[in-house]
Amino acid sequence: MKEISDIGLVGLAVMGENLILNMESKGFHVTAYNRTVEKVEDFMNGRAKGKKIFGAKSVEELVKSLKRPRKVMLMVKAGKAVDDFIELLIPYLEPGDIIIDGGNSHFPDTNRRTKYVESKGLLYIGTGVSGGEEGALLGPSIMPGGSVAAWPHVKPIFQAISAKVDNVSPCCDWVGENGAGHFVKMVHNGIEYGDMQLITEAYQVMKDILGMSADEMHLVFKEWNEGELDSYLIEITRDILAYKDTDGKPLVDKILDTAGQKGTGKWTGVAALDLGIPLTLIGEAVFSRCLSAIKEERVIASKIISGPKPSFTGDKKAFINDLKNALYASKIISYAQGYQLMQAAAAEYGWKLNYGGIALMWRGGCIIRSAFLSKIKDAFDKNPDLSNLLLDPFFKDKMQLCQEGWRKVISSAITSGIPVPAISSALSYFDGYRCERLPANLLQAQRDYFGAHTYERLDKPRGEFFHTNWTGRGGDTASTTYVV
Repeated sequence: MKEISDIGLVGLAVMGENLILNMESKGFHVTAYNRTVEKVEDFMNGRAKGKKIFGAKSVEELVKSLKRPRKVMLMVKAGKAVDDFIELLIPYLEPGDIIIDGGNSHFPDTNRRTKYVESKGLLYIGTGVSGGEEGALLGPSIMPGGSVAAWPHVKPIFQAISAKVDNVSPCCDWVGENGAGHFVKMVHNGIEYGDMQLITEAYQVMKDILGMSADEMHLVFKEWNEGELDSYLIEITRDILAYKDTDGKPLVDKILDTAGQKGTGKWTGVAALDLGIPLTLIGEAVFSRCLSAIKEERVIASKIISGPKPSFTGDKKAFINDLKNALYASKIISYAQGYQLMQAAAAEYGWKLNYGGIALMWRGGCIIRSAFLSKIKDAFDKNPDLSNLLLDPFFKDKMQLCQEGWRKVISSAITSGIPVPAISSALSYFDGYRCERLPANLLQAQRDYFGAHTYERLDKPRGEFFHTNWTGRGGDTASTTYVV
């Protein structure tokens, strides 16, 4: 078979189909393949008809249609399906050919697969792709990592199909070796969990404390989207609140309050625990989805356990402004924690991450895209070694401006019995981070009391450890000092 295609793509679900159409619209020839051949035929006779797209009926036919070095992109379910397709492809590929995993794979799997595929003389890329159905078709954010030698071969395609900031800068660049691309995508998704939870908490405060209707909230989100909170998630929330069901009533009010999740938020939390990073806000966002899932139990509890009834007697307009500030400040915390996690991972795995570049990749095409990200890029452009966004002058000043309203909103929510776990955990982190002395001295004393785990002293050099025989019965033997 004549080599006609620039790239092959496996998996004709929503993302796969739209990425193929995106590639074709940018001048690339693409071969489409799906394990269920009927899907290939339907696609070729439907959306792909008359376009520079070839439909393959077998893995062998797919590979033979590709120009060298062959590039095959997998858009299949994360997990075993990726490993299965790698094994199906390897017998037909030659040294220097490239396998690309564009799904939401867990980064340790990408670390493992990169090593394995390279051992076969091939190259491997694990890339995050964000933007959903619309982004895949019109321009997603793309976060590739893996075999460095593969990047020059896929760069023209990936940067051509990605979203553009100001119609110029592609929201795609090389992230790093092995699983770096999928790690950054994982953190993106964790921040996405956090952003969505923060917005839903603001929604519940407006609904239950201020008694606002969906139409009234629509107007607030519309105004917010025209200011510093301008973002894709605020934009779609604005639209959702305005959407009416067939009876003319807000559809959002009829949707069951149980949230789903596919695991990337959980992975982000687990990675933070493994690396010792206080990713409190995203953790609360994940747990909030878990709490929402026990709907039947919550209904029973609501009839047994009582609490305060929400009430509000103040200036509604001023409170909404306080709520905006609370949302903005909490959003800063979410990104500050996410960036600290990426910095810890880079140190652990030897990745050289470009933090300003990551903000640029997230600036367009992806689910968390927002005007806010340009400020993060500015912060890291000014100081590539910035340890925490809260220390950047812009964000420091913003937190100072938002603080009073942030605290008022949380106080009102607590006294009204309205849960705001993400917004309040963000404030707790902020207060903890700016606190020169935390009560961990007592905690360490407790550890030494019951387990002889030792402690350091303020009046001695760091790294010198002490044990006290607190009861007079424990002796002087101390436990080995280590940190997990």
